[in-house]
Order: sequence, then structure tokens, then C-alpha cells
Amino acid sequence: MKKNTVLWVVQGLLAAMFLLAGVPKLIMSPAQMAAPGPIQLPVLFIRFIGVCEILGAIGMILPGLTGIKPWLTPLGAAGLVVIMIGATVVNIVDGPAPFAIPTIILGLMAAFVAYGRGLQAARS
Repeated sequence: MKKNTVLWVVQGLLAAMFLLAGVPKLIMSPAQMAAPGPIQLPVLFIRFIGVCEILGAIGMILPGLTGIKPWLTPLGAAGLVVIMIGATVVNIVDGPAPFAIPTIILGLMAAFVAYGRGLQAARS
């Protein structure tokens, strides 16, 4: 029971963080998304990442609340891990390495959810 509560708290934090990260990627203009530094990602790729982040955020909460296809939560969390690996690499290459710390933490949180909810789905 205690692990379930911890997983829900982490899922809620991840959902909030990825909504806050994904929505601006969909509503900002290309000029606003232009980043200084050596890595210039295409606008359509950034929008794709935004969609993935929003879908990941929904996947953290909705399947568990509705009880419909709860196996989607660990898959969504695993997808967010992949996104955070890419974000960490971009942060290390493009800016000061300490900027990668938040993406590493979010990636580890998503991995925790993927593992924890994956174990629960396997037992069901």
C-alpha cells in the first residue's frame, strides 16, 4: 500500500512537470523556441516532443484513475525516460552540464514509475 502511494505521488509530479514542459512547445512561436547554442532542433521535432510529453503526462494519471488499460502507465513512463535521456544529452552538449541535473532526476522518477507499475501490471 505504501509503495502504491509513493508511485501515485511521483506520477502526479511527473504529470505536472511534463504538462508544464509540453504545452509551451505546442503554443510558442518558432521565434520563441529558437535557442542559443550549437544545437538547433527543428520546430516540428520540438512540437513532436511536446505532444509526447503531454501524452506521457496523461498516461501517468488517466489509466490508473479509470482502470482502463493500466499497462499504459509503465509504457508512458518508459517513453518519458527516453525523452529525458535525449534532453540530458542536449543539456550536456548545449549548455552547462549542471542544467542536465533536472532532466536526470525526471528520468529517474519516470524509470521508477515504469518499473513499479510494470511489476504491478505483470502480477495482474
